[in-house]
Amino acid sequence: MLLPSFLLLSRLLLCAADPFLLEAQRIMSTTPAIDGHNDLPWQMLRRFNNQLSLPAADLYQLQGTHTNLPKLKTGHVGAQFWAAYVPCETQDKDAVKRTLEQIDVIHRMCLQYPEALTCVTNSAGIEEAFRTGHVASLIGVEGGHSIDSSLGVLRTFYQLGVRYMTLTHSCNTPWADNWLVDTGAEEPEHHGLSSFGKRVVEEMNRLGMMVDLAHVSVETMNDALSVSRAPVIFSHSSAYAICPHRRNVPDDVLLRVKETRGLVMVNFYNDYVSCSPKASLAQVADHMDHVKWVAGAEAVGLGGDYDGVGRVPVGLEDVSKYPDLVAELLRRNWTESEVRGALAGNLLRVFQEVEQVRDKMSLEAASPDDVPIAFEELQGSCRTPYGYSASASADQIC
Repeated sequence: MLLPSFLLLSRLLLCAADPFLLEAQRIMSTTPAIDGHNDLPWQMLRRFNNQLSLPAADLYQLQGTHTNLPKLKTGHVGAQFWAAYVPCETQDKDAVKRTLEQIDVIHRMCLQYPEALTCVTNSAGIEEAFRTGHVASLIGVEGGHSIDSSLGVLRTFYQLGVRYMTLTHSCNTPWADNWLVDTGAEEPEHHGLSSFGKRVVEEMNRLGMMVDLAHVSVETMNDALSVSRAPVIFSHSSAYAICPHRRNVPDDVLLRVKETRGLVMVNFYNDYVSCSPKASLAQVADHMDHVKWVAGAEAVGLGGDYDGVGRVPVGLEDVSKYPDLVAELLRRNWTESEVRGALAGNLLRVFQEVEQVRDKMSLEAASPDDVPIAFEELQGSCRTPYGYSASASADQIC
């Protein structure tokens, strides 16, 4: 194929002219990037109704997206958390079904392209994929509405390979408040996490599923940081001090991320980078610098949000551009160790610590939480009352 060869030749010519890019390529040849959030599965649904067999959906030839297989290779992406995302409008309707379909499409991506992608479910699987030259493919569910307030669904998602869940998307759930609460656009319902929401976090700890705080309100951030026994992640958020958008992480929370050994995977969406429709690669590096300054180099990661946003910075037009960002960090005197951490080491550390908490809770004989949410806490106008017959509200029963 001509496209990958052309991209590679172009990259080699640039490296010859830029010693920092050459050094970035060297580092990434052994420490490829782990990205925390990519919405390519959503594009598969939106554009092809998840029909991967369609010629236009070929991931080698795919056009009009930030992501395809040649771009991933050129960008030295070694592991990708693919988002199993469904919109908030599915809440209390078909969110679980829709999320299962997005999980399925991620598994089918691995089945259809086994020479390029390998679905993995643990930190060791990522490291093995690095050795074999595959893109380790992991699943993150983007939004707590996807579990429909069911710990049973949460556990089932884990069995299907989900390794993080974002506690909310841009809507409150019956147990957690989202970031729009901080803008005044929505009213707080729980002032963070409800008692059931705290149990969701605890069950995620028991399972070994990472708690993702992108999209949640500041009160929810703080509640989750207080409850979680394992480090948390922000899979695609940036620094509020650099761009005061409520989707970003304020400094007081960054300090708690440092204390709890968590991770902020910096987002590339222009609106969160520069608080304007236009942004640059250098401004993304500013966010990484700030997270490093406040929370430490070990708290910095990459969460591009590619194919989930309509505007990305100049210089970071698609997933092939990660080496350019690494080159910018090197220009700013990031050490090789700090760069390797931001690329992969920091996420691997968090993932391993989440797995260690899971194993410790198993040794403590922690049991699955089988107490359901109270029926009156559920939302939606049509629910069957099975198991709730004594307490179900008549106006919610189908």
